Amino acid sequence: MFKKILIANRGEIACRVIKTARKMGILTVAVYSDADKDARHVELADEAVHIGAAPSRESYLQADRIIEACKKTGAEAVHPGYGFLSENEAFAKRVEEEGIAFIGPKHYSIAAMGDKIASKKLANEAKVNTIPGWNDAIESAERAVQIAKDIGYPVMIKASAGGGGKGLRVAFNDKEALEGFTACQNEARNSFGDDRIFIEKFVEQPRHIEIQVLGDAHGNVIYLNERECSIQRRHQKVIEEAPSPFISEATRKAMGEQAVALAKAVKYQSAGTVEFVVGKNQDFYFLEMNTRLQVEHPVTECITGLDLVEQMIRVAAGEKLAIRQEDVKREGWSIECRINAEDPFRNFLPSTGRLVKFQPPDEQLSASQPNAADEYGVRVDTGVYEGGEIPMYYDSMIAKLIVHGRDRAHAIELMREALNGFVIRGIHSNIPFQAALLAHPKFVAGDFNTGFIAEHYGQGFRAEDVPHSDPQFLVALAAYMHRRLRARASGISGQLAGHGVKVGEQFVVVTLAADGRHVHTPVAVSDYEGRTGTSAVQVGEKAYRIDSRSALGSIRVQGHVNGQAFTAQVERGAGKNPLALRVQHAGTQIEALVLSPLGARLHQLMPFKAPPDLSKFLMSPMPGLLVDVAVKEGQQVQAGEKLAVIEAMKMENVLFAAQDGVVGKISAAKGESLAVDQVILEFV
Repeated sequence: MFKKILIANRGEIACRVIKTARKMGILTVAVYSDADKDARHVELADEAVHIGAAPSRESYLQADRIIEACKKTGAEAVHPGYGFLSENEAFAKRVEEEGIAFIGPKHYSIAAMGDKIASKKLANEAKVNTIPGWNDAIESAERAVQIAKDIGYPVMIKASAGGGGKGLRVAFNDKEALEGFTACQNEARNSFGDDRIFIEKFVEQPRHIEIQVLGDAHGNVIYLNERECSIQRRHQKVIEEAPSPFISEATRKAMGEQAVALAKAVKYQSAGTVEFVVGKNQDFYFLEMNTRLQVEHPVTECITGLDLVEQMIRVAAGEKLAIRQEDVKREGWSIECRINAEDPFRNFLPSTGRLVKFQPPDEQLSASQPNAADEYGVRVDTGVYEGGEIPMYYDSMIAKLIVHGRDRAHAIELMREALNGFVIRGIHSNIPFQAALLAHPKFVAGDFNTGFIAEHYGQGFRAEDVPHSDPQFLVALAAYMHRRLRARASGISGQLAGHGVKVGEQFVVVTLAADGRHVHTPVAVSDYEGRTGTSAVQVGEKAYRIDSRSALGSIRVQGHVNGQAFTAQVERGAGKNPLALRVQHAGTQIEALVLSPLGARLHQLMPFKAPPDLSKFLMSPMPGLLVDVAVKEGQQVQAGEKLAVIEAMKMENVLFAAQDGVVGKISAAKGESLAVDQVILEFV
């Protein structure tokens, strides 16, 4: 067994590998860029080596520096994680040639399966069902349009070296094919250093189901069940689960055996994933093989009780697989939500900056100890910490929230509560969107495909897209917390006689309706057990008995309402009004001003202040790098015309004109780093 390994990655996957290595008694070496000098993976590892500047092409994609770091520290093996160099055949080969073990498949397996064009040809030769398409690299955008026409729209334009939704577009007409080809080529060149593009038929209403395989150097290959990965936004997975609520035992066995046959054909050693697109009649087609550890591997670990990182390390050290196909478990149900640094209410734009607060829910499960497949609870895989920075140079994922339940309904219930208690401040996260997905009747019923998000949230995501089962509970909770705060204030010593804080029992909760009007809700709050933390709250006809032991001042509030457990988030002064309470529960958020009846009457007399008109400015909707300004001062532009391009978290975001106008002053220059809401240009 290795004594020391180097992890050629960053973020949560580097931290995940370190946990297992520590369990196995193996020392770890981290590598880091300028942007990651204070990162969590650097702190957790036994040693750390600086490998370059912040952009990944100058650090994490520098194979020479990683190999040099191995030699310098005496690391006997390299774990590449996912992304970066994990599926780079040349890197794997060079590592082996330098006498260092690669904790992953052999370079020839990566060459055969990691390249989407080569893998599709190989699958065809192996008589595996594949989707119709053009399997050779396409030389120009014009040729791409011709091929797309021949195949028939819609088509999927894909980078051969792509992954993680990068270098991938769906085109429904010639214009989209022309633009999509160019965009994919640029993204692929920047992210992978390989701009080869191919095209295939886009299967409508498909399911994305993948089989986890595990092979060793002795010819043994097994499959570890499947993962359902159909909940995707812009081809990036959002929620993954294992097993799939869709496929039958017969389909699972057939897909598993086909995946094993494919892996054996390329002498596959290590953990890998064979991805399939599955039709509504459970007919399945080979899509591609990921010759690395997947982001969503924890859901497989939960239901099988296997540590996949440990298995990869053991295989790389030459050990035989310790389990046979008949030993593979499938117990309970596991769901993973990717918690991303993005603002779902602003079309999921990247949100970078400092994590002012980062308090994940309590964990019952461990990444490095998944040995009991019948243990249920929550697990959090992350590479960040409170007070740390989310840099703009890398992926937007800040954590993976994983639950393991007795069955699917139990897993959904566990995930909802875990999301309710996940506190992130300083940046925006997609937690409200995840909560909406988990509450959607079609998701709960298991009735979805890869078009689910586009179908139900095609116009973007809004606050009203998260229907709360009991909106009055949020009002009751605001009144309950306000009264507790008043009760504490009334006990402060040294108050002027006759002018001390009075607690009171009658309140009016003022909230903002969707149309911008203030809604006044009378609420009565009284103690029902004569002790702090227990109150009877009356909201109209509804009565709530709320009991919580959560300390005042903590954002996460846990307790019971009418005998049912709940987790919510409450904080004062977090919104526009410093006196209001922000209450969050089940993806729904309200800002509630809790007033006395007199205060509420006076509040109604306050004049309304209209927000300033910012329509003549083009402002950066996120922090990022301004890579292009497509217009000049004095130029006339029409609605829909491209104005600027901002790059953040490896994705290009194009800003278009909302209306016709003439460009006045341009305030930001190409190559400039922009802050959110920074003015790029203004119209005259």
